[in-house]
Amino acid sequence: MPCAVLVTGMPGSGKSLFTEAAKALGLSVLSMGDAVRREALKKGLEIKPDTMANIAKKLREEEGPEAVAKLTLELLPEVDVVVIEGVRSTREVEFFRRHFDKIIVVAVHSSPDTRFQRLVNRGRGDDPRNWEEFIERDKMELYFGIGEVIATADFMLINENISKEDFKLLCLNLLRDLVKRICNN
Repeated sequence: MPCAVLVTGMPGSGKSLFTEAAKALGLSVLSMGDAVRREALKKGLEIKPDTMANIAKKLREEEGPEAVAKLTLELLPEVDVVVIEGVRSTREVEFFRRHFDKIIVVAVHSSPDTRFQRLVNRGRGDDPRNWEEFIERDKMELYFGIGEVIATADFMLINENISKEDFKLLCLNLLRDLVKRICNN
């Protein structure tokens, strides 16, 4: 299997900007959140914060902590390098470690206030509509184990008090370096 760059971070931290940078470099990107949203649509459910949290939790309870990682891997194209966005637990990291020759974990970090404003402005169906929903979503992410993944990441990008363009440039530079130094060795 190829090299995987696993991207983690709390909701609204800027993971999608990282994946935009990856796509700009011609890299394939898979989203673990998209895998959960796809499961919701298969079941005819509406894409809302509580629905998405319940599906993600139920999948992990019924099929194990690697359930969403397995669904994501099913979509893997034949490529040398893939970026997988939305890793939430060390069990998912270990699952991917077993399926790829090399993995690199990149965490994206932003403050809660900054993340909340981004999510409210983004307005995706599963984004929180108020501070209470935001806190509940953060608690769910922490329940899944995302804090440990962030704490043990190979690289950390801080997306705070920086323009989207400048942050995307940081992402581009890191990705170029990772692909050259680690993935192509």
